[in-house]
Amino acid sequence: MSEIKPSACLVCRKHRGQYDLAGGIIYEDDLVFISHAQLWGDEKEHYLGHVFVESKRHVAEIADLTDQESQALGLFTSRTAKALLCTQGMEHVYSFFIGDGVPHVHIHVIGRYPHTPKEYWGPKVDEWPKAPKGTTREIEQVATRLRNFFHKNFGDTLSAE
Repeated sequence: MSEIKPSACLVCRKHRGQYDLAGGIIYEDDLVFISHAQLWGDEKEHYLGHVFVESKRHVAEIADLTDQESQALGLFTSRTAKALLCTQGMEHVYSFFIGDGVPHVHIHVIGRYPHTPKEYWGPKVDEWPKAPKGTTREIEQVATRLRNFFHKNFGDTLSAE
């Protein structure tokens, strides 16, 4: 994998606020950054409930995370899954790391809505033609519900305890 410097990294640029983020930051601390997936390119709508849990430090491989970063990413992946189940009415939540397209650790946390046909389960969940998709406005609404859930259920600091 080619090494990309933080100045050119898409995820690092997002963390620095160098482009508009529909729905804003769901959660951020020194180790973790959480946001809803965005509309890219000519995309008019995106799957609602596709969230990224990212390491704040620029690191390409899971194996290169510190123990503290690994623990934080695991904790917040779990918390994000719980928030999706409780706020979006999803029946199951997947999480996966691919790492080929963007060399910055980011975990896809994406829920499955009820009545999704089995052939769309797993990484194809967002390909179902009837999957809930939305514009920037709907992404903002989902992000607000998730942010509010985090605040209500995990406190003001949302610390990893």
